[in-house]
Amino acid sequence: MLLCVQISAYMSGDHVEIIRKRKLKLLNKGGENVHVNDLFDLSGKTALVTGGGRGLGEQMAEGLAEAGANVVVCSRKKEACERVALRLEKDLGVQTLASACDVTKIDEVEEVVQENLRRLGTIDILVNNSGATWGAPTLKMPLEAFQKVMNVNVTGTFLMSQKVGEVMVNQHSGKIINIASIAGLGGADSRLMETIGYNASKGAVITLTKDLAVKWGSSNIHVNALAPGFFPTKMSNGVLEQGGDFILDRTPLGRFGSEKDLKGAAVFLASKASDFVTGEVLVVDGGMHASC
Repeated sequence: MLLCVQISAYMSGDHVEIIRKRKLKLLNKGGENVHVNDLFDLSGKTALVTGGGRGLGEQMAEGLAEAGANVVVCSRKKEACERVALRLEKDLGVQTLASACDVTKIDEVEEVVQENLRRLGTIDILVNNSGATWGAPTLKMPLEAFQKVMNVNVTGTFLMSQKVGEVMVNQHSGKIINIASIAGLGGADSRLMETIGYNASKGAVITLTKDLAVKWGSSNIHVNALAPGFFPTKMSNGVLEQGGDFILDRTPLGRFGSEKDLKGAAVFLASKASDFVTGEVLVVDGGMHASC
């Protein structure tokens, strides 16, 4: 009874008015009438894409540029990044920057972030796409190979998120997209993938994504993951050559991912269209994970 009286007293007068105003503010926030095309427009935004010199990284960098974003492409091989950056600038008219970066080295990560800020002023979108894999039966997996994969895929994602996160917390906004994999959703049939380090690392990326989303949500930073299925890339060539038919038999849409299939998903998670989405894993695999 005493507690009820105290609550009643607290809720009287000015306190009720304050709560009412807060509710109205929350209801009105983001309630403006915005055309759907504007929700996906990235004009004036700057995106940093790691591992953007080829494959899925190049595809997502292209999609973000097509939506209007300026794009910074980085990887260990600067020449590949320069090729992508020049093409996007020439074809799409956006500002670009190519940088060399080993995401496992904190000094190189810090330099890429600072160069980005010096040249383009901000970082609104981060795509953590740099990755590595190593195939070997679990009982014969070399320790150094396992550690290399974990270092690139997990530590690299953490370091880049941490350093870019400092920028995003200060500007009270940002979109981080971590590239996971359907291999991180559960165990993989050994007839298809003998890549224990890769699978474990992508599971870790998914949990890292969710934890960052919870920790940084109050700073208006959205952290989500894409979990691609099987796309023909340099990294996946060996698996597709060995188990291509096995994969297609278990993929409801009956094909591998194409050069456009990640673009829309990346733009969605990078744009205002996903402003009420964080801590999620968007699977892009032709339905393979849904097949029993």
